[in-house]
Amino acid sequence: GYLNKRSLLSVSSCGICGKQSIDDINVKGKSLNNTSKLEFPQIEAMFKIMVENQHVFKKTGASHAAAIFDTNYKLLDTKEDIGRHNAVDKVIGNLLIQKQLKQSKYILVSGRVSYEIVTKAFIAKIPTIIAVSGCSSLAIDFAKEFGITLIGFTRDSELTIYN
Repeated sequence: GYLNKRSLLSVSSCGICGKQSIDDINVKGKSLNNTSKLEFPQIEAMFKIMVENQHVFKKTGASHAAAIFDTNYKLLDTKEDIGRHNAVDKVIGNLLIQKQLKQSKYILVSGRVSYEIVTKAFIAKIPTIIAVSGCSSLAIDFAKEFGITLIGFTRDSELTIYN
């Protein structure tokens, strides 16, 4: 009966809960043409800047951050929130309000990447996502389809390039 069916839309870390089928995930648009070259010292420098701006995390140890950088690896903005998706929404939204979103080239996130974060970067036309943690298989599939460079497990002088 009713109690055995999932009828409410809910959000989990993978983003699939509440969807009736995988076909319900539908994002359209032209694939991003990302031809930028990025070297590890530049990634380390951007992460250092993001960490320096994680004031809530320093006080609580319980928040995520998202930081957006331009083509020259200059910080455009960083935001924190207890939810990693909210941190991404805040930083993209603020740059949209400030009319600086078009300058966005790299988005760094302090946690793992699910397909929704890839989708948000795609819609915002940010061609590179770099994460401290891992990336879901669906995030990897979406990154490939959308033409987004996806890098995870960026820590201890190592990283994993998914796409």
